[in-house]
Amino acid sequence: MVDRRHPRARRAFPAALIALYVAVPFASAADVPGAARTPITHEKLWMMKRVGAPVVSPDGKWAVFSVLEPNYDQEKEVSDLWVVAVDGRSPPRRLTHTRAPEKGVAWSPDSRAIAFSTKREGDDAEQIYILDLAAGGEARRLTTLSTGAASPQWRPDGKAILFESLVYPGALDDEANKKTAAERKARKYNVRVYEHFPVRYWNQWLDERQPTILVQSLEEGSSAKDILSPTAFARSSGFDGAAQGESPVSLSPIWSPDGREIVFAATAERWNAAFAYVGYHLYRLPAEGGAEPQVVSPASGIYTEAVFAPDGRSLFFKYAPQDAEIYHTLRLMRLAWPAADQPTLVTRDFDHEVTAFALSADARSAYLLVPESGRANLYRVPTAGGVPVRLIAHESGGITALAIARKAAAPVLVGSFGSSVSPAEVVRIDPASGRHTNLTQIDTAAAAAIDWQPPQHFYFTSARGRSIHSMLITPPAFDAAKKYPLLLLIHGGPAGYDSDQIGLRWNYHLLAAPGYVVVTVDYTGSTSFGEKFAQEIKLDPLKTPGEEVNQAVDEALKRFAFIDGTRMCAAGASYGGHMVNWLEATTTRFRCIVSHAGEVDLTTQWGESDFNYGRELVNGGPPWEGNPIWREQSAISYAANWKTPILLSIGERDYRVPIGNTLENWSTLQRMHVPSKLLVWPDAWHWILKPEDSRHFYEEVHAWLAKYLKGEEPGARTAAR
Repeated sequence: MVDRRHPRARRAFPAALIALYVAVPFASAADVPGAARTPITHEKLWMMKRVGAPVVSPDGKWAVFSVLEPNYDQEKEVSDLWVVAVDGRSPPRRLTHTRAPEKGVAWSPDSRAIAFSTKREGDDAEQIYILDLAAGGEARRLTTLSTGAASPQWRPDGKAILFESLVYPGALDDEANKKTAAERKARKYNVRVYEHFPVRYWNQWLDERQPTILVQSLEEGSSAKDILSPTAFARSSGFDGAAQGESPVSLSPIWSPDGREIVFAATAERWNAAFAYVGYHLYRLPAEGGAEPQVVSPASGIYTEAVFAPDGRSLFFKYAPQDAEIYHTLRLMRLAWPAADQPTLVTRDFDHEVTAFALSADARSAYLLVPESGRANLYRVPTAGGVPVRLIAHESGGITALAIARKAAAPVLVGSFGSSVSPAEVVRIDPASGRHTNLTQIDTAAAAAIDWQPPQHFYFTSARGRSIHSMLITPPAFDAAKKYPLLLLIHGGPAGYDSDQIGLRWNYHLLAAPGYVVVTVDYTGSTSFGEKFAQEIKLDPLKTPGEEVNQAVDEALKRFAFIDGTRMCAAGASYGGHMVNWLEATTTRFRCIVSHAGEVDLTTQWGESDFNYGRELVNGGPPWEGNPIWREQSAISYAANWKTPILLSIGERDYRVPIGNTLENWSTLQRMHVPSKLLVWPDAWHWILKPEDSRHFYEEVHAWLAKYLKGEEPGARTAAR
């Protein structure tokens, strides 16, 4: 829907005339010298504009990025595309002016136009739009599919686009999809029917629709052609795409260098999910259709972020095998093209996670983003294979997105940089000097006006001899001569880590704002500390990590005299919620606990969650095979010991850690007369994302902390406002 303030989308900026448009001024931290800094509030945090990851043009002259302008009234929230000159000689300018966000931005090969998906006025579903920046004018809708369209990719000659859609099995064109949808709507009954696992994902029930790949010419009057649905492969019962973040299915298709084929990731083993890992492969399919997909990668596993080298001779992707281990680091691989022999490992002797990579224009180097101890650093490795070399290391924060100009004469690297006290901004990166230069300063003034400090990083050696990383965050107006209560904050996962970046769901500084010191812990099972460290949680899902978070508290008390060890609370969500429930069962050192989306019974979690096989590997087989872990490392097994007051919180639409665990926890707490409070969020799923729900969540948490760490009764203060 178009914003009512602008009944028509703003016209595009012709490249030759872009400097004639009035730029929106952005204040920087330098614009407010000596200004009084004030504590963080939910409003300051939530209302900060959010700058999306940049997409750089092939010629390296421009970068397009999104800017979300939040609002507590989500009907008034706006997200638009902006463009900035990569040479930094002109400020950013807005390209679109619509309420609905634009997604999946892709530049045309000649750097003159962009494609994206969005839902504009008159659209029943998201469609693909083309915006010609060189010629000017408004974005032109390319597709008109009832099933919607997403993830556009330009053919190398710039004359066609491929994209994805979710379609009904057996429906080979849009008319067939419309007919099937109408039949489903006309049924007088309402029922979901399943014959295989899985049935849910994150916050949605899965239905019969499946992903497909379509190709459409850019010529006026053209129509989309589904090239995958007619194949026997797509009709097989086990066909599916791979989960991509919060999306249950995606094929992530890309064009081959000559535009004659399409490469995508998929599986024919979907129904194995109840008893095994679902293995994926890369496939190649003629862009004209009419043939069956052929396997490109013989090894089964996880494949992500496939991209061809600019010279067209190699296909690069991240890959992790699937075996009896619970975790493998995704590693950068290279496959010769078009021969498609066995892939070779690019990142050799490198036991680090690669979160993103970008290939140089000459195809000789790959730049890597690598998380290290909460920060994100830049590495480079020869594409022929070698040991990555670190180019940029950050004392705080780091690079969170990376893009490179594929046709620029000299390397042009663009990315996002941010930290827990600096919202992400678009930057140009100079690998030679190890520095970056801001291309945007959209939120820098707002961040500079807040009284917050970067985390203090510290390490300790655990009782098992493992090096454990932690961060300490101080409150506003911090005075080391005073004593502060401690909030132990435990991250989810466990395959994750505490990042020195701004977060909305568990913001370090907002939690600390009323006068608390926050400590985080990257316990055994956390990622970005080597593959073995993440794997060592196998057959030990809670006990050792629980010991380590307690040891982190002990270490903080020894190092920082300003922490009051008599006033402490533990909080966490997802696996962090599992862990604080475990602390409820195993220690009384904390005055209170906050648990969001936490399991209390390993067996209940196995049976109710949207996936289960990985949980069997962690716990040594299915529950009925008798491995004692299922009982010995379930918090509910020790309910007789529960004493610590606990605040429970759960999204009613959470299918990853379903509400059954929280209700089981609540019933036990009430049965044992433990002071407790239950928050059920009807509109939330695994995360609380509605603005007003989020604001009230922090109010509830701050009130709970104030009651047990400061002796304040509810109503004595208005927390977080």
